[in-house]
Amino acid sequence: MFRNLPPLNTLRAFEAAARHESFSKAADEISVTHGAVSRAVRQLEDNLGQQLFRRTTRSVTLTATGTVYVQEVRTALDRLLRATLRARSQGATGALNVSTMDSFAGKWLLPRLYEFRQANPEIDVRLSTSELLADFVHDDIDIALRYGRGRYPGLETDFLMDEDLTPVCSPALLEGPHALKRPEDLIHHTLIHDVFFIDWQAWLKAAGVDGIDVTRGPSYQSSDLGIQAAVQGEGVALGRSALYEHDLAAGRLVRPFDLSISADYDYYLVYPPGALENPKTKAFRDWVLEQAGVS
Repeated sequence: MFRNLPPLNTLRAFEAAARHESFSKAADEISVTHGAVSRAVRQLEDNLGQQLFRRTTRSVTLTATGTVYVQEVRTALDRLLRATLRARSQGATGALNVSTMDSFAGKWLLPRLYEFRQANPEIDVRLSTSELLADFVHDDIDIALRYGRGRYPGLETDFLMDEDLTPVCSPALLEGPHALKRPEDLIHHTLIHDVFFIDWQAWLKAAGVDGIDVTRGPSYQSSDLGIQAAVQGEGVALGRSALYEHDLAAGRLVRPFDLSISADYDYYLVYPPGALENPKTKAFRDWVLEQAGVS
């Protein structure tokens, strides 16, 4: 019976091409050439004796047969993925591959991670940092910590925490001839910027402050670098609560004002269905939820 099944690589290429409606995007996803995807789909069509795509110069669209077939193929591949994840890392020891953003890793996760290692010395956490969403199959990722709106189709999510933004600075800036006492005092200080989508203009508007040039001051590609610059007394950063709390608790930073504004995104744990059947993944997930005050 199994000899009549199409090769797995043709099914993968077909499912990716159907999802993207593009052979080129499917090729990028599965790390092959456009021609390889085209040949794989043609091989699958020959195997089935049915046309799965309508091809034009710039796009491909599913036929009626392809629309029905891709649903079954996708379900089968999802089941195969879950079985593979379970088989790949059964047991409560060994490596656990975790993906997250570099700023969150440096300012929130790493200061706490030693506690997880102490409680679970048999689990080796391998941390991968990227702004891109984890590919749980091709990148061999077990679980990810992400910043977004919690909509990750086909994946399980756990809410971790929300986030607010407020100015943070070195305690030294609360003293001297231009001590930070009111938001208007920011006109005498350097504003530190990062690439976060909410900027100083939004906070100053909420504070009712005009006349401050929000374009001045150094800019950093990473939020944790902006926080570090504030720690060193280089100016005032618009701090994200998940990233500055460790330095705040240690006295390296202070919040000169009470006003904060809410971010549109939150932090989530993300993992494939069935991933918690792996004891390592479940142990890490439960620990992160505890650290975030969720459990």
